[in-house]
Amino acid sequence: MDSRLFSPLTIRGITLKNRIVVSPMLQYCADNGHVNDWHLMHYGKFAAGGAGLVFVESTKVDPRGCSTPRDLGLWKDDFIAPLKRITDLIRKNGAVAGIQLGHSGRKARRSVPWEGRMPMAQCPGVDHGEEWELIAPSAIAFSDRYSMPRQMTHDDIQESLSHWEQAARRALEAGFQVLELHGAHGYLIHQFLSPVANQRTDEYGGSPEKRMRFAIEVVRAVRKSWPEDKPLFMRVSAVDESGWSIEDSIRVAGVLKEYGVDVIDCSAGGMSDAATGEAPGYGYQVPYARAIRNGAGVKTMAVGLIIHADQADEIIRSGGADLTALGREFLHNPNWPIDAAQKLGIESPFAGVGESLAYWLGKRASSRAGTRPSTWQWGIDGNTGQSVE
Repeated sequence: MDSRLFSPLTIRGITLKNRIVVSPMLQYCADNGHVNDWHLMHYGKFAAGGAGLVFVESTKVDPRGCSTPRDLGLWKDDFIAPLKRITDLIRKNGAVAGIQLGHSGRKARRSVPWEGRMPMAQCPGVDHGEEWELIAPSAIAFSDRYSMPRQMTHDDIQESLSHWEQAARRALEAGFQVLELHGAHGYLIHQFLSPVANQRTDEYGGSPEKRMRFAIEVVRAVRKSWPEDKPLFMRVSAVDESGWSIEDSIRVAGVLKEYGVDVIDCSAGGMSDAATGEAPGYGYQVPYARAIRNGAGVKTMAVGLIIHADQADEIIRSGGADLTALGREFLHNPNWPIDAAQKLGIESPFAGVGESLAYWLGKRASSRAGTRPSTWQWGIDGNTGQSVE
C-alpha cells in the first residue's frame, strides 16, 4: 500500500522519517521544574516505538507561568543537562526531539488534574519557594474561581520576551531540533490574542493587529536564539468559546508564517470552562487544520482523537494536514507506528524501529502461526483487516 503517513517530510533543515508525531502531553511529574527518570522512560519509549517526531510536554519559560507545581521548566541553565539525556535517547532511537515552550499566564497556579485542577490561592513558587504571582495581559481573572492576575507592564512584557528567547537558547543547547510555542488553550499568548482576556488600550490591545503583537514579538524573540535551519511550530486554538473564529486563526497563521513559523498545530478551546462546539468525534479538529493549511498557505499539524492508522493516513492523503499528532493513543500503545505500518501494508513495517525490535517482531510476523498483534483492528468501523505477511 502507498501510505502517505509513512512518507518523509523535510521542514527547513530537519527531515522527519514519517508524519507521526507524539503530541505534547503534560505529565505533571517534575520536581521543581526538573525532569526525572519518569520523563526519560516516557519519551524514550515513543521514539523506540517508531514515531517520527516526539514532543516533550509544555515546558515553562518562567516559573510564574507553571500551570501546576509539577510542570517542567526551562527558565534556567540547570535544566539543560538533564533534558539532554532525553534528546540523546530520542535521537538514538531514530526520532526527532521537539519541545513545547509555554506560559500559563492567568491560568497558572493550579493543582494537578487528579487532585481536581483547582486554583491554588496559597502556594509557594515552583523554582525556590518564592511568591507565586499571576500575570496576564489584563487584570481579568479566568473565572470566578481564579485569583485576579496583575496586568503586565511594558517592562513585564519585555522581560517575558527575554524569557522566551533564553528558553529557546536552552532548548537548542539541550539538543532539541524542533520547537513549538504554546499559543492555545487560554494560556498567555492566547490571552493576548483574545479580546475577552486582553482589554488593554496600548499597542498590545484593542485592534486584532495590536492583540497579535505579543505573539509576533515572541516569535521574533525566539528566532534570535532558534536557528534558521530548525523548524518552529505554533500551537493555536483555531476556535474558542469566546468568539475567536477560524477566520481569525487563518489571519494570525498567515502573519506568523512571515515571521518564521513553519507549522501551525491546530487545537481548540481553553478560553473559558465551557465546551467548544459539538461533542468530539474522531478527528474532530482536522477541519481546522485543513482550513488553516488552505487559507494561510502554511503547513499544519492535526490533533484530536486521531486513533486509527487508516484515519491518520487519510488525513495526510486528502490534504487535511501535513502531520498527524497523537496523544493519549500513544499512552495506550507506545508502539502505535509499528501497528499502523502493519495495518497499512507497509512493505517493511518494522524498518522504523531499532534492529533488535525489528528482528524479533519480523520473526514473529513471518512465522507459520500467522499471528496478529493484540491491537489488531482495521479502521474506525472495526473491519477484519488485512493479512500480515
